[in-house]
Amino acid sequence: MTELQQGQIPQANPLKKYYRQPKQYIKLPSGYKFYPEGAIQVPESGEIAVYPMTAKDELLFKTPDALLNGEATVTVIQSCVPAIKNAWAMPSIDVDAVLIAIRMATYGEKMSVPVTIPNTKIQRDFELNLQSSLDKLLSAQYQETVYVADMEVTTNPLTYSQFTKMAIKSFEEARLQETIRNQDISEEDKLKRFQQSLTKLTGLNVGMVTETVVSVKVDGQTVTDKAMIAEFIENAEKGFFQTILDHLEKQRDAFALPEMEIETTEAERKEGAPESFKLPIQFDTANFFA
Repeated sequence: MTELQQGQIPQANPLKKYYRQPKQYIKLPSGYKFYPEGAIQVPESGEIAVYPMTAKDELLFKTPDALLNGEATVTVIQSCVPAIKNAWAMPSIDVDAVLIAIRMATYGEKMSVPVTIPNTKIQRDFELNLQSSLDKLLSAQYQETVYVADMEVTTNPLTYSQFTKMAIKSFEEARLQETIRNQDISEEDKLKRFQQSLTKLTGLNVGMVTETVVSVKVDGQTVTDKAMIAEFIENAEKGFFQTILDHLEKQRDAFALPEMEIETTEAERKEGAPESFKLPIQFDTANFFA
């Protein structure tokens, strides 16, 4: 029987006490700013619970299409961090911290990173301490304001939805450029198509800046209308655009993980390796949760 008989009291699942439990409690780098209403529910403690992944969550990270369009990441974040009701709307500066916390809750604090030693064919695994990486992200602060001449410009980080759309468009344009490069067409046609693609990529950068600018204060007035801001950015001098772009790059770097300093062994140096090298830490979702 799938329906309760009239008057029958539903019984609690005796297995419920064995459901997954929170393994982490964290505060996010954004300090919960930049979230639209209803996108997150923060408890009074200010720390949100992080649960380990289920088998279903783990399978999502093995679906290429869901990874590319961000659907897998959003679904898993909302599954493992129930306080986040709409992960598409979360500020992009919180995403890495949340994913690291989910991985730690699921697999533990240590992560093995495979590396090819520079100038050699030697491969070696290095151990990354995820708690140290998370602490670095949690200590970063997003600077909203930047001054350009007499203007006070307020910016917000991109949402995960905006970031994903920009990344997909950039990926498609890069792939198009590679296709053009390999096509058997005249150099004149290649140049024309490259220029068209470059124009689109430039447009993406302009669009990104427009999305992040919340307001421009000048001459005693504050402009918040998105159409006006977009029109201004389209017609402003290059210096204004570059200053905003530099500011956004600086904020992105603040939330980037520091490179690992790797010391090579004597055997590796005999094969041509340097005494040490720096290893950039980037979390590729496709193998981060493998």
